[in-house]
Amino acid sequence: MQLISNERTTLNERGHVDTQCPFCSVQCKIRITPQIPDAGTRRPAYVVEGIPNAASEGRLCVKGMNAHQHLMSPERLLHPLVRKDGQLVRASWEEALGMISDNFLAVRQRHGADAIGLYGGGSLTNESAYLLGKFARVALGTKYIDYNGRFCMSAAASAGNKTFGVDRGLTCRLSDIPLARCIILAGTNIAECQPTLMPYFTRAKENGAFIIVIDPRETATAAIADLHLQLKPGTDAALANGMLKVLLDEKLTDPGFIAGRTRGFAALEEHISAIDLEDVAKLTGLAKEDIHKAAVAYGKAATGIIFTARGVEQQTDGHVAVRNFLNMVLATGKIGKPGCGYGAVTGQGNGQGGREHGQKSDQLPGYRSIDNEEDRKHVAAVWGIDPAELPGKGVSAYEMMELVHREEIRSLLVMGSNPVVSNPNADLVEEGLAKVEFLAVADMFLSETARMADVVLPVTAYLENDGTLTNLEGRVLLRESRLAPPGETRHDWEILGELAAMLGKGRYFPFESAEAIFNELREASRGGLADYYGITYDRLRKEGGVYWPCPSTDSGVPSGMMFERSFAHADGRAVFFPVPSRLPQETPDGDYPLTLTNGRLLSHYLTGVQTRRSPSLAARNVDNYIELHPRTAKKYKIEDGEWVEIRSRRGSFQVKSRITDKIREDTLFVPMHWGDAQNVNKATSPELDPNCKMPGFKTSTVSIVPLRLAGKT
Repeated sequence: MQLISNERTTLNERGHVDTQCPFCSVQCKIRITPQIPDAGTRRPAYVVEGIPNAASEGRLCVKGMNAHQHLMSPERLLHPLVRKDGQLVRASWEEALGMISDNFLAVRQRHGADAIGLYGGGSLTNESAYLLGKFARVALGTKYIDYNGRFCMSAAASAGNKTFGVDRGLTCRLSDIPLARCIILAGTNIAECQPTLMPYFTRAKENGAFIIVIDPRETATAAIADLHLQLKPGTDAALANGMLKVLLDEKLTDPGFIAGRTRGFAALEEHISAIDLEDVAKLTGLAKEDIHKAAVAYGKAATGIIFTARGVEQQTDGHVAVRNFLNMVLATGKIGKPGCGYGAVTGQGNGQGGREHGQKSDQLPGYRSIDNEEDRKHVAAVWGIDPAELPGKGVSAYEMMELVHREEIRSLLVMGSNPVVSNPNADLVEEGLAKVEFLAVADMFLSETARMADVVLPVTAYLENDGTLTNLEGRVLLRESRLAPPGETRHDWEILGELAAMLGKGRYFPFESAEAIFNELREASRGGLADYYGITYDRLRKEGGVYWPCPSTDSGVPSGMMFERSFAHADGRAVFFPVPSRLPQETPDGDYPLTLTNGRLLSHYLTGVQTRRSPSLAARNVDNYIELHPRTAKKYKIEDGEWVEIRSRRGSFQVKSRITDKIREDTLFVPMHWGDAQNVNKATSPELDPNCKMPGFKTSTVSIVPLRLAGKT
């Protein structure tokens, strides 16, 4: 099934390569041109430039400029590895895949199909994500499949489904941002996470927009704000209640929109009538006047957009917190028209598409529900199986790790993810993977998770494989490559097809190209909420990208604007939902007096498996660190730059200190891109949002002590 044609070459043998960045959800287009190396140098140099496109408009950030470097790393996996006598050693593909298939067959015979788990990733292409879901349900028959996007978009996705009837990251287009006269950025640091989008916001500001940033840190994004609400972590839902109180009291709502296009407002109105703005101010740590100012600015603006991201969503009430911001959108009628809407700022490269086509435990392709009989019939017909053969709903990503720890899942395949670092309560995850019967990992590098595996499969990178990805605004993009895969690396979808054949299910996986998989995905998604049927590779080549839903190849170009006339619920109406104001799931006490939050850096991506192998990116942040306020540092006898230990009820980690007055005194911030002893998730809470199973990454309570004093306390 190898598909390396004579047209495929190495990067240095081509005049240039056009591709798109493998990192964040903007999916910027890139041109990489090799240069003749200077005399005396050993490595070729490359010119990297952005290609004009509808999302980034030709811009690149530092990650995109250096995204080619990790492909050339000497740490790149080029051959399969299997564990023998406790060591990972080189093996043939036949031996490696044989070990996996033999284990799957044996485990299924002894313990049933549900003793096998599959764990995917939000950076996989739509084709690989689709095939992973099909592989789980058809080749293995297991219900246990989920992916790391559970830690990214699940709160916003579930909130969008409940409020609008469908989840799509942005209900408007990026081009609507400069048209907005008020923009709320809640828990999102776009300047570091999606930096090529910042010019949209600066243009909005030039056009007179009032920008409000909600964040416990004074980030680079907060620097452009007209009003920075530096709230206590975990109090976003309460803040939204306070702003709703002002909107209703000041009669800044849209009664016509509420009456004609929504339901449930009376219950919300009754709930908000009991809200006391003084109580909200005390709970959030904000001035009552600032809450009032923010609400009035949004309410009075002719157009407005609210964006949320992980700061709001990665909490155990993330689902309802997002719903409360959506209550604000609906109450003011700021949706379904130019310059208005809501946006969940997707983090991972294919965070949107990755959750639409079946690698999430409760979903089938096209955003269909695995519990819905009609949805099961449709997908089963496309796959050529009886609907009764489809397993039911599994559990979320972290809950899978708990099942691994309890030895209920005995065999696990991880593809495109690093759960040892990305999960909360990381020590429990590592303990579970250490005792699992069999662990196989498909990755480009020997990640912290791959180091523990029984079999490691080397996979191709973004310059070496074809496929589609769906960016943060719901635009499906085609990423093509003609570079030869190095060594013995194989595509994710090839690996799944070969394993399926060895499991006796090869007839369901006859694919010889990514395009062939996409064509089946189109049929499987047809008629679903995320309908890709009208999108083809040829159309993507001609148009540069197509928004979903796109139900027909003859339907013209979808506008990208959602909910212009109706919402996706059966009655066409959006739904209000009263949300209580509450404290975070953990509150500081004498033993753990500070609140720990985490997030991203400009130079790194996810758990750093790729970016830490890029010399230019790794050099920007060699070690992890913790941000703390000068008065907090003085209280705990911490000097700038010294190593400290942070401890919670789950575990501890060690990082360097970085003292700054741009953070609240009661709050600590640590980036999420490092593993081992510098892994912030050793301390984060495993408590999950009951609606979407998002862990509470942002509000763990901790203690901090200089490492020089750690043994003396």
